[in-house]
Amino acid sequence: MLPSFVHPTPMTAKLYEYVLSVGLREPAEFEALRKETTKLAEAEWQIAPEQGPFLAMLVQLMGARKCLEVGTFTGYSAAWVASVLPADGKLICCELSAVYAGVAQKHIGRMGLSAKVEFRIAPAANSLSNLLATGHAGTFDYAFIDADKSAYDLYFERCLELVRPGGLIAIDNTLWDGKPADPTVNDPDTQAIRALNTKIHGDQRVTLSLLPFADGLTLALKR
Repeated sequence: MLPSFVHPTPMTAKLYEYVLSVGLREPAEFEALRKETTKLAEAEWQIAPEQGPFLAMLVQLMGARKCLEVGTFTGYSAAWVASVLPADGKLICCELSAVYAGVAQKHIGRMGLSAKVEFRIAPAANSLSNLLATGHAGTFDYAFIDADKSAYDLYFERCLELVRPGGLIAIDNTLWDGKPADPTVNDPDTQAIRALNTKIHGDQRVTLSLLPFADGLTLALKR
């Protein structure tokens, strides 16, 4: 039960428009990528506009140099993260679809960020296993998980191996339209997210913050 003094501000459509109008500094090419993505049938897979600069700020505050994405889609989050990496920084993007990766590569190229971004087009589980097998364990500063929800636990465990102590794992969609809080909803994706939320809450390997932001963003700092 919420304490009586807690009154979260309802996010109405009008308020959300206001937030974007005063809180989002979106370069033209980033906007072009986002708008191209809205034309796809899977447009809802894209992160919310305000999430991009937030993730970039986290990476910048950490002084991150080596980053990882599990599920890149058309590259909006990747572009924001790559934009704040130093010249010798690297973002490895694990994306299953060559079509979506192609859209991401096109726009990231136009932004002049291609040298910082490496795409691995394969099932994410395979790409993560390959990174572990080739000596990348404990070397990443930051990882972002936004892929197939049924495999979230697997991705979390592998990212936990790949990030260094003090490294950050950000997990998108952990509120999943509110369904994890509804015990009558038990589709596989909801069950997977609900189970992971419960697991991370009790996981002493990480420091936890679950933000009721966009569709829910969990931050897990590796101890």
